Amino acid sequence: MMDNVSVITMLTLSGLGGIGNYRVTLFALTLLCYCVIWLVNMTIIVTVIVDKNLHEPMYIFLCNLCINALYGTAGFYPKFLSDLLSHTHVISYAGCLLQGFVLHSSLTADLSLLALMAYDRYVAICRPLVYHSVMTKQKVCVFVFLAWFFPLFMLFCSTITTSMSRLCGSHIPKIYCVNWLVSRIACAASIASIAVPAFNYTFYIGHLLFIGWSYANLIRTCLTSREGRTKFMHTCLPHFICLVTFAVCVLFDLLYMRFSSSDLSESVQNFMAIEFIVIPPIMNPLMYGLKLTKVRNSITQFMLLNVFKCTQT
Repeated sequence: MMDNVSVITMLTLSGLGGIGNYRVTLFALTLLCYCVIWLVNMTIIVTVIVDKNLHEPMYIFLCNLCINALYGTAGFYPKFLSDLLSHTHVISYAGCLLQGFVLHSSLTADLSLLALMAYDRYVAICRPLVYHSVMTKQKVCVFVFLAWFFPLFMLFCSTITTSMSRLCGSHIPKIYCVNWLVSRIACAASIASIAVPAFNYTFYIGHLLFIGWSYANLIRTCLTSREGRTKFMHTCLPHFICLVTFAVCVLFDLLYMRFSSSDLSESVQNFMAIEFIVIPPIMNPLMYGLKLTKVRNSITQFMLLNVFKCTQT
């Protein structure tokens, strides 16, 4: 029996069993959504890189947040688009682990970058006199490096421990792969496959507690003056809205994955599963691009300049 379970190399994704005649329509809408994600995120990335006035910690963190959105969605949309046009929804075991790694590491990198942005706003508003000594270019580079390194390293360790498990099944009840669902079809759970994810969850719960602490101090400081309230509304509110959106989408997915009910229709289940891959990647750049004055002015100026050049030629 153990010899049989060791040869499973292909897994079946069962979330798209009932799309029927809506296959082409869903493909067109999904492709449009992916194009919008690329457009809005690349607009912010290019704007921050080109405009030297935006080479400040908050905008550098925002640029990395948009890069991470493109990285995370690349782990879902190409495969999902392919599945929409196919009648068989399968993925190799290696491809499943890779997809789970990309999606998980993107989520955790998002949380790390949001924690950095919360810390940046905390220092800027609560400790303005030391802001430039704390947020130096060298320290910002270190912060960004760590915000990418820890998620990639920790999820690499988690993926390795998952890959060492023997599989006793090949059915993934979702439209994409995640490590937790792969571990559920393993023949037996190893200590490492339990300990590593538990450590990762604890580590990022610490991020959430830190973000909560930062915002508690921010709100308390901003309530003491009109200038503080204005600064909070202009620079912290977009971040706070994006943070809440991210948290709600991820919690929806986690709760559904662990407490999913057969009473829910497949469409509702799929929507709950893809919220965090659809809403934050679109909402974050739009929220920051519209709300942050310097970003909005830079984008407008860049577009007007290019329109003027086109009319001149």
